[in-house]
Amino acid sequence: MSGENSAAAQPRLLLEERFELGECPNWDGDNNRLYWGDIVGKKIHALDIATGQRHSWSFESEVGCFGLTDQGRLVVALKSDVILFDPKTGAREKLAEVDGDNAMSRTNDGKIGPDGAFWIGTMDQNSDKQPVASLYRVTGEGTVVHKVGGIKISNGLAWSPDGTKMYHSDSRGPWVNRWDFDAATGAIANCQRYLDLDDTLGRPDGGAVDVEGCYWSAGVSAGNLNRFAPDGTLLLSIPMPMPNPTMPCFGGADMKTLYVTSHMENYSAEKRAEFPDAGKLVTLHVDVPGVAVHRFREAG
Repeated sequence: MSGENSAAAQPRLLLEERFELGECPNWDGDNNRLYWGDIVGKKIHALDIATGQRHSWSFESEVGCFGLTDQGRLVVALKSDVILFDPKTGAREKLAEVDGDNAMSRTNDGKIGPDGAFWIGTMDQNSDKQPVASLYRVTGEGTVVHKVGGIKISNGLAWSPDGTKMYHSDSRGPWVNRWDFDAATGAIANCQRYLDLDDTLGRPDGGAVDVEGCYWSAGVSAGNLNRFAPDGTLLLSIPMPMPNPTMPCFGGADMKTLYVTSHMENYSAEKRAEFPDAGKLVTLHVDVPGVAVHRFREAG
């Protein structure tokens, strides 16, 4: 990465608002808008970058993750229901259900893959995390396929620039795996360990990939945003102004702006006072543009 010690290492606060469990930033380039969720706040938020106008929408349960669709809607994973949501009208339409019979889990990290499907991970909600969570693939027709099991906290989904590799993490592994990916069918194969991480560098939360094929990971337990080469070499570790960054996404007209969410879930009053920027959003400029996240392919 050119200029690794330049402005790339200068995160700044995007908003003064704090969110309990900020997650899942999504860049809508068509409307110059940033979306993100507050999982336990049961809301999706949006900011129009040019005007500063804010929007928010409330839901009946936790908002684990969501993505943009090819019809201008959002596909949203609630606690177990997957719905299509129109931010213009507020209209909601149930599409599918994932892990609805698993009382221990809720949806967590998710992203739209190069196959146009919504990949949704789940997590154990209990403090003593058990490997009861999974990764699912949901299509525009509402078909749900179980892809990976035995996970404690499914996280870190991202795809290589050419769409042939899928990254997937378990935040309590704590590891990141890389799969061969078939964008035509959504098939995954040949799982290999990409990274083994710890609390020093940060357990892997949300992820994103840039056009050089490098994987950006929110080091949620160490207050870092980490950039790894395709071979797993650590290239950059950027300290964030809060202890628990949760997920990066690329945006801006040139895709060289990173937006990073964070959380203050389970913080005591004292810790909230000690870290006044916890739960806020951070933005930073980077030298290498990100890979645009795909849009969900609605049926019909």
